[in-house]
Amino acid sequence: MKIGLYFGTFNPIHVGHLIIANHMAEHSDLDKIWMVITPHNPFKKKKSLLDNHHRYQIVQRALEDYDKIEPSTIEFDLPQPNYTVNTLAHLTEKYPEYEFCLIMGEDNLKSLHRWKNYETILEYHQIYVYPRISEGTMAPRFKDHQSIHIVDAPIVEISATAIRKGIASGKNIRPLLPENVFEYIDEMNFYR
Repeated sequence: MKIGLYFGTFNPIHVGHLIIANHMAEHSDLDKIWMVITPHNPFKKKKSLLDNHHRYQIVQRALEDYDKIEPSTIEFDLPQPNYTVNTLAHLTEKYPEYEFCLIMGEDNLKSLHRWKNYETILEYHQIYVYPRISEGTMAPRFKDHQSIHIVDAPIVEISATAIRKGIASGKNIRPLLPENVFEYIDEMNFYR
């Protein structure tokens, strides 16, 4: 089984994340998508980042109606800081029957050469890249790399930062969130 790993803080998860994850689940050869919730780094003070368990609750709610997409807390128990190469090694050891692939935006691909052990990632894992409007250019070595698949997915420019700011300033951001996520955030008084 081919699992696509879509990493993020998901603070909060929004319809943009769901559009990309669902597109990958329905229009690629990936069998399942795991939304890997990046934990709060205990060494960084980030007031706006909800606790891990709250972000897990939000992601779980958002994915209730998606059979091929599920939340993953795999990084919650791994040493900090989390490096993708370490998470992939851990998952490969824990689930040897699965093939793990990365899902990332084009903006992340442009900085992949700065990731820890990125060559190892490219050697053992496929990367599925969705388009993003971003600055900079892709390194020539990634253009026709056999492990990198550019997916013709919708360009979605929705920002979790803008959603948090909108909530804090009393704006109606409801269309940007799944209904049950909006209700949970509203009920819990998050980001105000």
